[in-house]
Amino acid sequence: MTVKRHNVGPRMSQVVENGNTVYLAGLTADDPSQDVKGQTKQILAKIDNLLKLAGTDKSKVLSANIWLTDIATWSQMNEVWDAWVSPGNTPARATVEAKLAAPGLKVEIMVQAAK
Repeated sequence: MTVKRHNVGPRMSQVVENGNTVYLAGLTADDPSQDVKGQTKQILAKIDNLLKLAGTDKSKVLSANIWLTDIATWSQMNEVWDAWVSPGNTPARATVEAKLAAPGLKVEIMVQAAK
């Protein structure tokens, strides 16, 4: 099987395809001044674009890992997630509280999808 990488950087690739599976790196908001809802919307838009780049879409997301800097914002993130996720195609998912890499970041999401 050929491994295909997109948006390759010196430390990581944003997308890696291996066979019929697509792996996205952990994604954060470009504008961290927004609240949890705003950051989640930004990240989910990035996910849509990167999945499209790899020839798939959110209906084929297999699993998701979500990190929140404050687990008390779980319901705010879920409000945006629930409006975005493909009905009947919800992935396996874990959400935890964690410190993120830069000040202001409130959410990070990483997904894997089928093609």
